[in-house]
Amino acid sequence: MRALAVEDDPRIQRDLAAALSAAGFRVETAADGEQAWFLGDTEDYDLVVLDLGLPVMDGLAVLKRWRANGRDMPVIILTARGAWTERVEGIDAGADDYLPKPFHMEELVARARSLVRRAAGRGAPMITAGALAIDANRMTAVLRGVPLALSPLEYRLMAYLALHRERVVAPTELLEHLYGDDDAREANALEALVARLRRKLGPGVIGTRRGFGYFIEQAA
Repeated sequence: MRALAVEDDPRIQRDLAAALSAAGFRVETAADGEQAWFLGDTEDYDLVVLDLGLPVMDGLAVLKRWRANGRDMPVIILTARGAWTERVEGIDAGADDYLPKPFHMEELVARARSLVRRAAGRGAPMITAGALAIDANRMTAVLRGVPLALSPLEYRLMAYLALHRERVVAPTELLEHLYGDDDAREANALEALVARLRRKLGPGVIGTRRGFGYFIEQAA
């Protein structure tokens, strides 16, 4: 999944990026409200972690602008402990969850995973598609009862397709969520990744609709 971590404290931003990356997210960062607003308004994210006390433009104003423009990605706001009025304002402005500072990274990651699952219509941490079962908490997968040995990128590809298994996912959407702004963000890189994953999964798991994209076979 693709996440945006918005925090002006360099240490907290670094810790946020590390924790979300370890949880399987592709993380981008912003240190002020104007940069955060621009990224959130022009890029597609599965999750945003948004500090409210930001320079240039405060986090509440950023969130209100996103929602006014129809940007509906899940947002967790970070607030100073005891600032309950900020939390109320944040929820009213369209935040999906909040954490008061200081907080435990493990709790933030658990809430992030839950929000992403709910946004995709999946309440439980177990995602199943035919004989494929994915544990979103442990970031493991089993196919027909056999554990799969997947690289982080292979896991993210498979998990994204499974989360959106009712539809065909376009290559451009997959590239956006898997690679972000990396140089590897090319169609041939995605094709190579799909080919590697198919070799591990065997036939009949990842389907292709030519000209449209990829999908998980429900009868896998």
